[in-house]
Amino acid sequence: MALPGYTAVSLFSGCGGFCEGVRLAGFEVKAAVEMDRFAVQTYRANFPEVALFEGDVHHFLNPDAEEWTSQAENFAAVKEGAIDLLFGGPPCQGYSQIGTRILDDPRNELYLQFIRVLTTLRPRVFIMENVPNMLLLAKGRFKKEVLEAFAAAGYSNCGVQVLAASNYGVPQLRKRAIFVGIRDGENLGEPVQDFIQDALKEEEQPVQTVWDALRDLPERTAIHYEPLPYSRTAARNDILDEMRLDRDGRWYPSGRKTSLLPDGKRKLHNHHTKEIQERRKNLIALLKPGAKGDSLPKDVWNGLRPEKWRRLPLDKPAYTILAQMHRDLSEWVHPRFERWITVREAARLQSFHDGFVFHSSEWQMLKQIGNAVPPLLGRAVAAAVQQVLETLDGPSKTIPLQRPRQGDLLHELQTSLSLSASR
Repeated sequence: MALPGYTAVSLFSGCGGFCEGVRLAGFEVKAAVEMDRFAVQTYRANFPEVALFEGDVHHFLNPDAEEWTSQAENFAAVKEGAIDLLFGGPPCQGYSQIGTRILDDPRNELYLQFIRVLTTLRPRVFIMENVPNMLLLAKGRFKKEVLEAFAAAGYSNCGVQVLAASNYGVPQLRKRAIFVGIRDGENLGEPVQDFIQDALKEEEQPVQTVWDALRDLPERTAIHYEPLPYSRTAARNDILDEMRLDRDGRWYPSGRKTSLLPDGKRKLHNHHTKEIQERRKNLIALLKPGAKGDSLPKDVWNGLRPEKWRRLPLDKPAYTILAQMHRDLSEWVHPRFERWITVREAARLQSFHDGFVFHSSEWQMLKQIGNAVPPLLGRAVAAAVQQVLETLDGPSKTIPLQRPRQGDLLHELQTSLSLSASR
């Protein structure tokens, strides 16, 4: 666990997957920022102790924005030099493999808002998460410009690496690009990328499979959104111990996963999914675990995109859980049952424990889960950053706060990167 007093601020918080991981590593999340009103419902329910700025990130810490001034009194603890860690993942549609992949896509500008808050709060360390494809955009130009922007903001000891969630206890083959940097004037003694890489090796966990994560959940699902009885199981493995309410995991003691109804009984929440037509049920019955649509008989499969129909494997981690589940679940067929996976099953494959309850509509819940940073991946990265802070806090490590480059830094960055924050 992080030393007492280590504090953090979250941007682009969504339903709270990254926050859950950072909190699990022992940090106190002082503030979070999210504008999606549906994700906010889930966040408030699971992080009642966190001051949440519900609004546009452009307005956060902006004294000229009415949206900020009306909420500012809730964020007295969020000020320059008082925060150890700033973290978050700017929305990635502009540079994902299924997005537009245009360098000047207005959505790519949001990482500049991360840098604006970074220059305002001057935390000792930051973590910025995104899709690996951003590193390849425009033949690496976007990556180069982001690193230059962080250096201009006063974080020249900065690096980026691609991490696989399956290496850190998440039963999913999800890869993320992780930027980490430390404030100029802090003496780590080596490049932060090398330090983080070594620290993350210590955090690696055995690979967990889909069936490891889902084997205890019932075939029967909720008719509406009602909680179901919490069944018992004798099955044991690392991911079940983390997920189940009645188990102590390596990271989660059972007391941190409480999800009780007024009668004091444990319940299974969010175990519901979209209805399935009989013809589709007959179709997916022909799919073997791990198989795609191109394995179906020729008179069944129309020859189009193979991933249109896809059953999750049993003995491997899941392929990536995506936000597009909310539109179509045909790529996420349960490995054994003739139905789509449920909201709870999707959450488990992202490493959300059973006490983390999702709110709003089923459509929005699936979107929230697909957009989230897997909590156990977030925990591993935050634990590595904890080691950075502990090293900086060693003997004779008292460093005065240094200011970044003078002038309107955000304007300079916008000019140098040929981007506009006003788009």
